[in-house]
Amino acid sequence: MSTATQTAAPSPVIEMYHHAQAQAHPTATAASPDTTTAQARLPNDATERNALYSDEEKRSLSGIEARVRHDWTRDEIASIYSLPFHELIYNASTVHRMYWNPAEVQQCTLLSINTGGCTEDCSYCSQSTRYKTFVKPTPTMKVQEVLEAAQRAKDAGSTRFCMGAAWRELGNKKGAFRHILEMVRGVNGMGLEVCCTLGMLNAEQAKQLKEAGLTAYNHNLDTSPEHYPKVITTRSYEDRLQTIANVRDAGISVCCGGILGLGEKESDRVGLLHVLATLDEHPESVPINALVSVEGTPLGDREGDDIDSVDAFDMARMIATARIVMPRTMVRLSAGRLSFSDAEQYMMFQAGANSIFNGDKLLTTDNPEFDADEALFQKLGFQGKPAHKGPLVAPAEAGGEVIITKIQGSNSGQLEMAA
Repeated sequence: MSTATQTAAPSPVIEMYHHAQAQAHPTATAASPDTTTAQARLPNDATERNALYSDEEKRSLSGIEARVRHDWTRDEIASIYSLPFHELIYNASTVHRMYWNPAEVQQCTLLSINTGGCTEDCSYCSQSTRYKTFVKPTPTMKVQEVLEAAQRAKDAGSTRFCMGAAWRELGNKKGAFRHILEMVRGVNGMGLEVCCTLGMLNAEQAKQLKEAGLTAYNHNLDTSPEHYPKVITTRSYEDRLQTIANVRDAGISVCCGGILGLGEKESDRVGLLHVLATLDEHPESVPINALVSVEGTPLGDREGDDIDSVDAFDMARMIATARIVMPRTMVRLSAGRLSFSDAEQYMMFQAGANSIFNGDKLLTTDNPEFDADEALFQKLGFQGKPAHKGPLVAPAEAGGEVIITKIQGSNSGQLEMAA
């Protein structure tokens, strides 16, 4: 927020959090007993989590400063995005360690519960009825089939289960919506977090999903407002923002990101991040996808113009910038992982990604199998984030390495976590 019109800005004071001196916070929980040392967790609810830090002005570590802001300009984000790669990754990795435990990565599984037959014209999508692709429309899955798939995902280590349907909006699909509410209740009852991506939602539908136990709702913006009409014409950017607002108002966590490889310019990637970073509340999760081009779609059939030439450096640059401008947001390394080596994926984790989709399919496109991701986690020393538990406190914060500048006179107390 600008201070130009304020007569007396509050004076920042520097405080350092010392883990050894902290008393237990009532919402903190001890880590699972299979860890070598006890670790503290933040509250699972993002609102409660953010309230703990409401008196923070900024954080610094190793000469790098970071803060949660909602007044970013495009030029500011562009200057971060265009940093020399080695500087950008160092800065983002340092910011990541100020706010997160880099060893903890959330594992999510995405299932298409209604495939194909969508009337929209998203020019990258294999499920649109406007294009001839390998995807054939299939009926909505039965509730029991979905619950069995969720159990398999849970057994494989996933802790969030996301269900996607190929349609523009729920609209008047009352019968299908009743079944989806039953699916949400069932998956939630299994101890998994539940996410849905069902197109546009109105306020009442969002409220019902929340009451059924929905954890998060995914509704991507895809790209910048300027480039969006070149990719999709059947749903406006404002439609998408309204659905995000309905989800937020219902108290559901927002999952919202975009896709690289839609023929966008770097300024469009910056523009997408600018929209996300200037929302009244940052999304709790921002998925960064690389286009998996599909033959038969307009983007999949455009040969020779490198429309889908997204490499690991593009992905890492986008992830790193998202990490810096939205430091408390979970950044998800999403579609396209199958084309990246383990070393390239590690670079993206270093850039600040702390969530992935696992399982062999992302709706209709291929994804690394559970066993491959388990081997990757072992190789990199990662651990999965448990369902319905808040993130681990950052080791740099717990060890007193992070310098926290606070606003003098704030009513918020000092952060205290369980040892």
